[in-house]
Amino acid sequence: MRMESTPADASVSGPRAPVASASRDATVGITGVVSLLRPVRAGNAFEETVERLLQAIKLGVVPHGEKLPPERELATRLGISRVTLREAIRALQEAGYLDVRRGRYGGAFVVYRPPSPRKGDLRRAVTRMGEDDLEDALTFRMAVECGAARVLATADLTPRHRETLAARLSGVNDAAPADYRRMDIAFHLAIAELSGSPLLAAACADARLRVTDLLNAIPVLRPNIEHAAVQHAAIAAAIVDGDPEAAERAVAEHLEGTAALLRGFLA
Repeated sequence: MRMESTPADASVSGPRAPVASASRDATVGITGVVSLLRPVRAGNAFEETVERLLQAIKLGVVPHGEKLPPERELATRLGISRVTLREAIRALQEAGYLDVRRGRYGGAFVVYRPPSPRKGDLRRAVTRMGEDDLEDALTFRMAVECGAARVLATADLTPRHRETLAARLSGVNDAAPADYRRMDIAFHLAIAELSGSPLLAAACADARLRVTDLLNAIPVLRPNIEHAAVQHAAIAAAIVDGDPEAAERAVAEHLEGTAALLRGFLA
């Protein structure tokens, strides 16, 4: 599919729901900002801040070697004081996820890398999670990601939305194996964030986070990447064509393949 060949003002018959506002549109340059770096609850501000930052790191929203957004911006996004933010960053530095550097070009830099898969990692991860929780996590992901694709396929896509979706599609399909998981996450989270619903975006991020350790425990296989590339293109094409049924079917097929891969390695 060549998404750039689709006219930005292409119309599709039937009602079209509004999509993300311009203010939200400005944040989609870094996929995951909307869904993960959102305000925390006041009662457990420190603990939730650590959780949000750790989620952003483990999902690759801020990848290895990159730094977190500036302190003032991050504190505003999370709705916390800069003192609380500094405490959370210090805790993640001590845990080995961040490296805090001072000076003009300083900041909190991510040093975490997903571990390379080792024999037995997947079984150990499932044991920690529980077989029932694994099936529940896969069901949850199916529900929210199919829903996000359906919502976006019924929306009026702006040129910026089309460009973002095309960029995320190109990013995952052109990714080297070492960076594939992170770019795959970016593609899926972009669909949810472009829907314009912060709650839906947060749910999709949560659903992906629940299976991230499991997916990191299996090798990135070239045949699977090639098959997924066809499925990713079908998802994006259905969204751009304004076909919610096709978008939902394409996401379901893709996620069923991921679930089958996990079950296969567990057999």
